[in-house]
Amino acid sequence: MALKDPTTTISIPPEWAPQQAVWTAWPADPDEWNGDLDTPRQDVAALVRALLPTTRVRLLVNGEEAEASARALLGGGADIVPARYGDIWLRDTGPIFARGPDGPLALRFKTNSWGGKYELPDDATVGDDIVRFAGVPVRHFDFVLEGGAIDNDGEGTILTTRQTLLNPNRNGWTKEQAEAALAEAFGVRKVIWIDEGLKNDHTDGHIDNIARFVAPGRVVCQAPAGSDDPNADTLDAIARTLEATKDAQGRKLEVVRIPGVGLYRNAAGEVAPASHMNFLIANGIVAVPVYGTATQDAALDALKAVFPGRKVVGIPSRGLLGSGEAGGGSFHCITQQEPL
Repeated sequence: MALKDPTTTISIPPEWAPQQAVWTAWPADPDEWNGDLDTPRQDVAALVRALLPTTRVRLLVNGEEAEASARALLGGGADIVPARYGDIWLRDTGPIFARGPDGPLALRFKTNSWGGKYELPDDATVGDDIVRFAGVPVRHFDFVLEGGAIDNDGEGTILTTRQTLLNPNRNGWTKEQAEAALAEAFGVRKVIWIDEGLKNDHTDGHIDNIARFVAPGRVVCQAPAGSDDPNADTLDAIARTLEATKDAQGRKLEVVRIPGVGLYRNAAGEVAPASHMNFLIANGIVAVPVYGTATQDAALDALKAVFPGRKVVGIPSRGLLGSGEAGGGSFHCITQQEPL
């Protein structure tokens, strides 16, 4: 379905707004996971189980083997939806759900495989399939944008990074061009620019790994975890930028810092972009990726104070983080919420 008036003003509900569903996908291609599908599947299954008591989960499965393994590991509960996709990063390849004056709306942007780095069949079309499955009108935009590159407060402010949105491997935008595009797509009145994301981030520094709105005027980011934290300078710079910034309403941001993951090496010994910021907010719950590090309990306790009305659950995510070219993300990266 197409939106009749493409100039109609739209709004993007924040992630903490009530949701009718969370979309995610099941790891299906062993070549994308170093030949090991079981490990990331265990992480996805744990996420789905945590969400199901409060949230409808619509799980895409690519192929008969993927469908059979998902049903075997999960049993009932999730809506199993056969679909074609390259990999499971639906935050970036799926639609962004919005509201128009006539009700629900899906926004579709171009994808160029994270700057041409990870070209996979069907990643460019899975978002259109989700729109069709959801049965909502769609509005298309003629520029590249990944959902993990922006974070929205629901009141006209977006967080993003220069490293992603102004990267020549995306649209080749200037800051002014990027802000104009975001204003057109989302009705944004203020863009808060962070310089860069975590080291070795496959996405070129997506915001959902470093700083997140948790309420209007309130942002969570991380603090360094020890003197060997490879992102210490970056994390401190993020906090300084946020603390010096006002939102679209003219409010000075309240910045809450939680313990970061610190130095984390994956199974291949590489410094990996592990982050507690890649949490997913759903109905009554916050699913937080954890990695067995010394600071994870303190990070979960800090997030419980941030979300007093929700159950904050730490879920292992080492399989999704992966190693080498495999993985690279966590629970926010593999999901997209569909608001009521």
